[in-house]
Amino acid sequence: MYKTINEAIELTNGLKRQLYRLDSEAIDIVLCPPFTALSSLAEVIAETNLQLGAQDVYWQKEGAFTGEVSCHMLKDAGAAYVIIGHSERRQFFGETNDTVNKKVKAALESGLTPIMCVGEMLAEREKGLTFKVLEDHIQGGLKDISGQDAIKIVIAYEPVWAIGTGKTATPEQAQEAHKYIRDLLVRLYQGEIAGAMRIQYGGSVKPDNAAELMKQPDVDGALVGGASLKADSFSEIVQKSAAVSKK
Repeated sequence: MYKTINEAIELTNGLKRQLYRLDSEAIDIVLCPPFTALSSLAEVIAETNLQLGAQDVYWQKEGAFTGEVSCHMLKDAGAAYVIIGHSERRQFFGETNDTVNKKVKAALESGLTPIMCVGEMLAEREKGLTFKVLEDHIQGGLKDISGQDAIKIVIAYEPVWAIGTGKTATPEQAQEAHKYIRDLLVRLYQGEIAGAMRIQYGGSVKPDNAAELMKQPDVDGALVGGASLKADSFSEIVQKSAAVSKK
């Protein structure tokens, strides 16, 4: 919950200046501003290598659901992606595996790319429950979703204990969790589909740790939080990630 419309436009123009030369085939860059800034940024990023996503969505197409936003509304505002099940939505706003599953299905049906978030709290990690939580989130979020649709979904692993705390999972810890997720996807679908699915890491990603995280074999991208609020830091993360992807 950052940036007014004008502030979001200023940030996005800064990103355009710093990233316009980047090989757009090497990496996908998606900005996920508040709902209020979506349509304005859609105009700002037209004909650039930047894409647009939303931070949440409701699964119904329309109706008496005051305060909610539908997939159709997001697409109309210019979004191509949508974050679903973010840890803060689970922690503060009652998001569950069931609602995540409904939102993912609605996004897929509408043609939006879901970025489905999973991850454990600090207490769960300390109790050795990381893998159990990941299995619960992934199986619940992907319930009754075919392999043909699953391949369109981005999974974002968020170790909640590393979000906004300054703590970051080591590259080895991130890879361990991502490898577990990949193996679980193999069991749920098949190797070819699991191998093609994008698994992002999100948890205090910064310019000084982005490259090492992106070098891990099962880390396919980053869901960037605080570091995305300044053009310089976010651009550096993108550039370092793109450099890794070319190797």
